[in-house]
Amino acid sequence: MKREIIITGDGSKTIHIPEWNEQYHSKHGAIQEAYHVFIKNGLSLFSNSEITILEIGFGTGLNALITNIESKKTNLKVNYTGVERYPVSLEELQSLNYLEELNATKEKLFFNKMHTSEWGVTVQISDDFSLLKEQKDFSEIKNTNAFNLIYFDAFGARVQPELWTEEIFKIMYDSLKEDGYLVTYSAKGSVRRAMQSVGFVVERLPGPPGKREMLRAQKKL
Repeated sequence: MKREIIITGDGSKTIHIPEWNEQYHSKHGAIQEAYHVFIKNGLSLFSNSEITILEIGFGTGLNALITNIESKKTNLKVNYTGVERYPVSLEELQSLNYLEELNATKEKLFFNKMHTSEWGVTVQISDDFSLLKEQKDFSEIKNTNAFNLIYFDAFGARVQPELWTEEIFKIMYDSLKEDGYLVTYSAKGSVRRAMQSVGFVVERLPGPPGKREMLRAQKKL
């Protein structure tokens, strides 16, 4: 499918798919959304010295980049797994402006290494950040009790409803450690009910710019 680079509401760029009228990030602000959903309501919950994170929809790497930036502020060691069925091309990545918009040009080496590292192999991107990129469908995830936090950043249920089902959320539930969290920009009732049906305790939270609510789910045994 055709893909275009567009500028979102906060000045940061993202990838737009005209056929679906869908973006990789919120058109109201890619960076704002990432910070609100995944950092403020996800990463900030953890103050221990090490964390394991699973990202569903690695995409442009924006969430991983911001996680690296923010984890340094609390000396948090990050073991990051990103799952992506259709990797973004290097040409598309070079058109994005995250480093500039984040005033983080010093992270250019990290950003480049993150995207040029081999798929299917755990790579030490920096002293405190390891990355495993896996190119596969979300339904193929087989981890159990492996992650503290899941960034669920798949394309929306409007265009890919099969990614927001009980089957997928059961996989997410099983892959989390006890008391682990899953955060997502979605607030659809059907998504919340699918999460609850597999055992998650789900709460609605204020959403990022352009969205009234978002969801955070916890695995409590």
